[in-house]
Amino acid sequence: MDLFRVLVVDDEKDFLETLVKRLNKRNIETAGVASGEQALEMMKQKLFDVVILDIKMPGGMDGIEALREMKKIQPLAEILLLTGHAAVETSIEGMKLGAFDYLLKPIKLEELLVKLAQAFEKKDSHDQKIRSARIKELIRFPGRVFDQEKP
Repeated sequence: MDLFRVLVVDDEKDFLETLVKRLNKRNIETAGVASGEQALEMMKQKLFDVVILDIKMPGGMDGIEALREMKKIQPLAEILLLTGHAAVETSIEGMKLGAFDYLLKPIKLEELLVKLAQAFEKKDSHDQKIRSARIKELIRFPGRVFDQEKP
């Protein structure tokens, strides 16, 4: 698996710290934050391939609201939702808003790693399509200067 960037968003401190450590040990560049607001600030500063987002978080912003805002900041980032059994309907709402998938807590690391790989592959496929379209544009319009934006 290629090195990719993951952001974990969960208000449960022990869970957050453990998951970040376990993913980093597997050479997955992982950062963790405890709220949707912190996640949005971090996403304005750094690109992430996949976000693991808890739906139920206390405070001003729940996971669904954070998901909406994340998709505005980094539309191509894939979002994996974490939910308890009682919030499956909310997870389905999140999928309609662009989440990649959802996992029920407590999660098994092996299952999470499979979902992360699938989400990364989808993100990478989108990135490749964008690069290919830009190359085709360069070929069709030689000499034209394009923005140097990252996909």
